[in-house]
Amino acid sequence: MKLTKLWQEKLKDSKDLPKIVKIEGILSKKWGAITSTIPALYEVDQTITKVPKGKLITINEIRSILAKKHNALICFPITAGIFAWKSVHHSFEIMLEEKRQVSSYWRTLKTKGEINLKYPGASKEIIKLFESDGHKITKRENKYFTRDYNKKLVKV
Repeated sequence: MKLTKLWQEKLKDSKDLPKIVKIEGILSKKWGAITSTIPALYEVDQTITKVPKGKLITINEIRSILAKKHNALICFPITAGIFAWKSVHHSFEIMLEEKRQVSSYWRTLKTKGEINLKYPGASKEIIKLFESDGHKITKRENKYFTRDYNKKLVKV
């Protein structure tokens, strides 16, 4: 029986990424004939890890940072989102196993300042982590948002 890889092992496997690709075919109708970066998992993880206490980042900011890094116009949204999710699970795995924090993954928001409650850990715990960072939280329609999140975003 084959054992599944730990998140830590997955983080090290870059699968020949990052890559710069030219958008062609169907996607070019949506975005135009532009260059895009497909980031490596470790790049997304490093970007999340660098967010200091009191600051926040969204997936769109992560994409902007990585597009600039590779001189591309955009960073593939789906890849960045999936890799952020993997990075979060990597950090959570280390926190559980080694009882140390390698990333403040909860500081990664969805658009419009929404807290991602699908990240590992109980939603109440994630909200406590935001509050311990000094962020004010509001609830709207079973969703949680950081108040004035745009004033606390990491500068791109």
